[in-house]
Amino acid sequence: MLNNNNNFSSNKHNSIKNDKKICIGANIKRIRKEKKIKGVELIRLVNLQGVELNTFSLSKIEAGTQHITASQFRAIALSLECTYEDLLQEK
Repeated sequence: MLNNNNNFSSNKHNSIKNDKKICIGANIKRIRKEKKIKGVELIRLVNLQGVELNTFSLSKIEAGTQHITASQFRAIALSLECTYEDLLQEK
């Protein structure tokens, strides 16, 4: 829902959902492993940015069973030092 300032307004977190062509979680896992970053390290880097992420959530995001919030998406891209396009790469 947009408010008068054309900003998203909701009590729920805005989330980004996978589709049939783009699996964000699989891309996160691939990039993380390519850069030899352990899950706990990625979580630490994301948390340092003030964004909530835990082991259980990261595991579910990478497996494609949990949606990722926009804040998590941005923080993960920054932590992995990759572009949004890298995370949105098609299968």
